[in-house]
Amino acid sequence: MLKGPIFLTLLSLAWPNLVMMLAQSSTGFIEAWFLSKLGIDALAGAALVLPILMLMQSMSQGAMGGGISSAVARALGANSHAQANSLALHAVVLNTALGIICSALLVTFSKPLFELMGAKDASLAAAMAYANIAFPGLILMWIMNALASIIRGSGNMFTPGIVISGGALLLVPISPLLIFGWGPLPALGIAGAGWALVVYYASGTAILFWYVVSGRNLARLQKGPLSWSPMRNILGVGGLATLNPLLTNGLIASTTALVGAYLGTAALAGYGTAARLEYLIFPVAFGIGAPLVAMVASNLGAKQPERALRIALTGGAMAFVVAESVGLAAAIWPHSWMRLFGEDPEMIAAGAAYLQIVGPFFGFFGMGFTLYFAAQGARKLVWPLASGVLRLIIAVLGGWAILHTTSSLTWFFAASALAMAAYGSVILATTNPRRWFKH
Repeated sequence: MLKGPIFLTLLSLAWPNLVMMLAQSSTGFIEAWFLSKLGIDALAGAALVLPILMLMQSMSQGAMGGGISSAVARALGANSHAQANSLALHAVVLNTALGIICSALLVTFSKPLFELMGAKDASLAAAMAYANIAFPGLILMWIMNALASIIRGSGNMFTPGIVISGGALLLVPISPLLIFGWGPLPALGIAGAGWALVVYYASGTAILFWYVVSGRNLARLQKGPLSWSPMRNILGVGGLATLNPLLTNGLIASTTALVGAYLGTAALAGYGTAARLEYLIFPVAFGIGAPLVAMVASNLGAKQPERALRIALTGGAMAFVVAESVGLAAAIWPHSWMRLFGEDPEMIAAGAAYLQIVGPFFGFFGMGFTLYFAAQGARKLVWPLASGVLRLIIAVLGGWAILHTTSSLTWFFAASALAMAAYGSVILATTNPRRWFKH
């Protein structure tokens, strides 16, 4: 990470994460396909739960996970193994506490939250059936992602990648078994999708816990005293970084609520289904961004700021190319994607319009989100977070004004596209030595 060729090193570290995250996202698409067999209300209910699940995933894996990986990488870059071990313990304790708090809040307030997002009648019942199982299981997800982030901080992307990918692939047969039933297994409906997630989180947590405790990782999880200093080290990056997934997923949740409130269940299902493809950019950004955290942080720990900047820009360019390819493909063949999940004309029309208008701007989102991970390694998060606020203002407030005055879904999606372009452009413009790497 400190001396190798940047592109090849980044590629070798990124591919396990890309495989892992693509496997996770693919299972989400497959799950949506299964749920589409239950009807449009199930799809709408899942569309309401998805932004919240992705928020928790982003907070635990991308935000707090980035803080954990950054702290561990800096400690190992400075050759302080005892500090890295202490950080591992504090990371698990911290994420466990946060998981309990988030899970309790979501279980308590899920119904009014869904109602605020536009759910009613059958779609609300479907969302609640899913959330009542999935939300308590989020505690395991927070722990699993803490363990994975400890391992990534040592530069090992392969182990968490293969474990989480294997668990994600396990969801493919488990989800339909629990949703539709088979043999002695009863059909649980949409709640079966929630139980499948719990099985996945529990399996991944158990394997990664064993790996970090066994001493195979450079930062080992072992008993020790708890203190504020290591937690402050993690929260200095991870705590502030949680604002980014709050902004990103809050934007999707807010726009979903606007579509549901102004245009009805079919449009809600169409937009929510199409937006799942936007979530495919998250694995691209994380797959490249996770090694960026470790590479940028370790190079800064080794007093190599110029190389750290080159690493950040290389990763941003890689993410732009991949994300833009996905977006352009979606814009060219939007109906092919939407027809995988149903034949309702209004649902297909809403989703296809989103992909045609917003898809060509996916590259800006992928680049900006990836550079946000580099900013975690640099401990310089002000501009990435400011860019997230700008995107939220344009997409949500601008989108609300459009729907309130014209009810035009086309112009509503145009505001989302503009917001995405502004987000990536501002982050790129502020990625420079004067703002990030001055010491």
